[in-house]
Parts: sequence; C-alpha cells; structure tokens
Amino acid sequence: MSAHQSDHSETRRWATLFAMCFALFMIMLDNTVVNVALPTIQRDLEPSQSQLQWIINAYVLVFAALILLGGKLGDRFGRKRLFLVGLVLFTVWSVACALSVSADQLIAFRALQGVGAAIMNPLSLSIIVATFPRERLPQAIGIWAGVSGLGLAVGPLLGGFLTEHVGWSAVFWINVPIGVIALVVVLLAVRDSRDPTVKSLDVVGTVLVTLGLLGITYGLIGTNDHPWISAHTLGPLLAGLVLIGVFVWWEARQEQPMVPLGFFRSRGFSTSIIVATLVGFGMFGSLFVVTLYMQNIRGYDAIGAGIRTLPLTMAVMVMAPIAGKLNPKVGAAWLMGVGLTLSCVAMIGLRFLEPGTSYAVIGPCFFVLGAGIALTLPSASAAAMGAIDPRKAGVGSGVLNAARQVGGALGIAIIGSVATAITDRSWSQDAPAAVADRLRPLVEGAQIERLREVLAERAPELADRIAALATNAWMDGFHASVVAGAIIIGLGVVVVIVGFRGVDTRPRAADSSDAL
Repeated sequence: MSAHQSDHSETRRWATLFAMCFALFMIMLDNTVVNVALPTIQRDLEPSQSQLQWIINAYVLVFAALILLGGKLGDRFGRKRLFLVGLVLFTVWSVACALSVSADQLIAFRALQGVGAAIMNPLSLSIIVATFPRERLPQAIGIWAGVSGLGLAVGPLLGGFLTEHVGWSAVFWINVPIGVIALVVVLLAVRDSRDPTVKSLDVVGTVLVTLGLLGITYGLIGTNDHPWISAHTLGPLLAGLVLIGVFVWWEARQEQPMVPLGFFRSRGFSTSIIVATLVGFGMFGSLFVVTLYMQNIRGYDAIGAGIRTLPLTMAVMVMAPIAGKLNPKVGAAWLMGVGLTLSCVAMIGLRFLEPGTSYAVIGPCFFVLGAGIALTLPSASAAAMGAIDPRKAGVGSGVLNAARQVGGALGIAIIGSVATAITDRSWSQDAPAAVADRLRPLVEGAQIERLREVLAERAPELADRIAALATNAWMDGFHASVVAGAIIIGLGVVVVIVGFRGVDTRPRAADSSDAL
C-alpha cells in the first residue's frame, strides 16, 4: 500500500469514527434531554401521569426490543446502508416529535424514534469494528464511549437551556442539524461492510427474540405502576422469558441462526456480556435515585443538577480514551476489575450522603464513579467484540447492547422497588396516621416541596415536621438503593476474576484487518 493510500485509509478511519460518535452522541443526548423537558410538555400537552411516563418508556421499550434485530440486519444487508436508514428514521421522527400537538402523537413518534436508535446503536460499534485493525480497536471504542458520556453530560444542560429559552420542541429540533452532519459524513467516509457468511435471515428466531425482549422490558417498565406479583408485571415477564427460552432452543437447531450460540462458548464474550448486564443493573437503578436526590432533596434545578453531575460525565469523557490506550498493554480484564472496584467504592461513598452533605463530598464520588464506568464499559465492549468473528460484529454488538439495556431496565425496576419499599416502611413507622397514606406517593417520588404545599393549605403548623420525616424516609430508601447498586457492581468484580481467569484479553495484532 502506498503512503498516499495509507494516509487516505487513515483519514477515512477517523472520519468514520467521527460519524459513529456523532450519531451515538445524538442517541445519548436524547436519553437525557427529553427528561428535562417533561414538566413543560406536561403544561403544554396536558398528558395524564401515565402518558407522561410513556413519553419516556415508548422510546426505551422499542429501543430495547429491536436493538438485536438492528445489528443483525446490518450484518445481513450492509451496515452502512442500514445505519443510514436508522439515522434518517431517527431524524425524521425527531421532527415529528417536535411538531406533536397531543400526548398520544408524541408517544407514538417517540416509539418510532426508538426504531431508528435501535438500528444505529449496535451498528455504530460494528462499523468501528469493521473499520479499525484489531489492535487499535480498544482505543477507537474508548473514544466512542467518551463521546457517549459527552451526550449524557450535555443532555440536562442543553435540555434545560432549550426548554427555558425556546420551548420543549427544541429538544427534538436539535437532532436535525446533528443528523444532517452525521448523514453527510457517513455517505462520504464510511465504507459498507457485511457478514458474507449470512445468506438468509432467521425470521422465526428474529420474531422470538424481539417479542421476548419486548415482553421482558414491558414487564419491567410496568413495575412503575403495578406490584411485582400482579398479572400486569408477571404476565409479560414470564411470556418474555418463555419466548427467550424457545428462541435458544430454536437457534441451536438452525444452520444460520440469528444469534450464533457459539458466541457464548467464548469465556471472553460471555463474561463481558454478564459484566455489561451487571453494570446496567447496578448503575441505572442507583443513578435514577441520585437524580431525584440532586433535584428534589438538594433543590437544584435541571441545569444546576446537570452542572453538578459534570464530574461524572467528564470523567467518562477523559478516562474512556485512556482506557482504550491502556487496553493493549494491560488487557480488558484488568481494566474492568479496576473500573468495577472504583465504581463500587463510589457507590459506597454515596451511601453516606445526607440532605445537607457538602458538594465537596458529592463531587469526588461522582468523579470516581465516572472513572469506574469509563474503565469498565469500553473494556467490556472491546473484550466482547474481540472475542468473536469480526464478520459477526453487528449481531455481537446487538447482544452486548441488548444486555446493557435489559440490565438497566432490571436495575430501575428492582433497585427502584427496593428504594420504594424501604421508604414506605420508614414513612409508615414515623408519619402521623392521618396523612401517611395520602402523602405516600409524594414521599416515594421525593416531591418534598409539593408535600409542603399540600400541608401548607391544610395543616401549616405540621408542614416542617412532616416534610422532615418525609425527607428522612426517602433518604432511607436512597441509602438502600445505592448499597444494592454497590453489591451488584461488587458481584461484577467476582465475575471478572472468575470469568477471565487464564484468558488473555489484550488485542492481538495478528487478527488485524481492514474493513471487511
């Protein structure tokens, strides 16, 4: 290869990485930016409480259910082609969301937006795998993960600014210029790649796994409104688990399965998938209550809370590329172990937060937690993708991202339930019987100021005392949730030690190749 051709190839690689990062930034931005706009959407569109939740849940549900399919379709029909389809869908439905005039319209368009995200998310990683030589893949994934952190960081700040100065529709309009730029770069720089061994699509397997993921995610989302032992929760969960079981049985008998079960015979891949699931489980559930703590207990507005969580996301941005550079030297397993340990220590530190704790204590906890995430997730991604045939990168990435999404849904449902149960127990023991049941929903949601307003109208002399009891009860649940998260993350350390014993997780230069 001539020097000119080599330079051109190198330029194309970095342009491809830029395009994938830009598109991922859009997806991650949308995960957080919409949450900030919900109060304004509530005033303008007047949705019910259930509709308000589904503005978020519709996107999450479709995203989780279709993410495995998105990766597989890219392997079968061409990753660049499908990525462009996902990018156009996401951008077009963002415009539709911005133009919505009712809550039902917005929910429907958010679900369709999730279709585009489910295609783009796994393919952004698989395109990187097909573009970079194997020994340089961890560095590229580290940069990719750092940009993911940037999207999460900017979301609350940008969402708060746009909502306040432009309106809630602006949080969707912002996707249009980002999508157009990403589209141009993808068309110019990305070379198409696919899995040449796939000659047909396993339709039955596709339907089984999609419906299975849909059932599990829907059941977990349902725990926000229904008890765990209710038919609304257990029905979809059990149906989803049965469908996943049938899917595994079916795949074992196919010559061209949707997901090659041989992936899971690799200890590197299987261990990485378990780690990604546990991180999603422990982090998502705990960070959900941390967000409530910052806004409802400490009283920061959305922008103020976003600024104060910057140590976490800035640590991800800075440390993820560093983890990518260290990966070839020390291996992904070592980085995952250190990252999970740091995350566990940070979660234990959050256990000691109180309503009046100085930010000088909170900020370092956030930074250590971000550093732990940055060392863990890119390393898990690199180890998983390095353990499989690069030709199967799309479906492999889909499995990895589906595991993380389901883990996150599990964390929000289970850790959220733990927090609510502990809060309810403390509230029931301490609150006056006359107000305990009526105010319970406000206490569970850490809506302390709203509780004060209710009491100010009916029993102003009790407002301060009962608000203090409510705060203490919610903090008991908060402490339980971060301890539960720390335990789950600690379990991840054990999984890394056992699962990677005797496995060399450093990338092998001999496996390097250009785009497939």
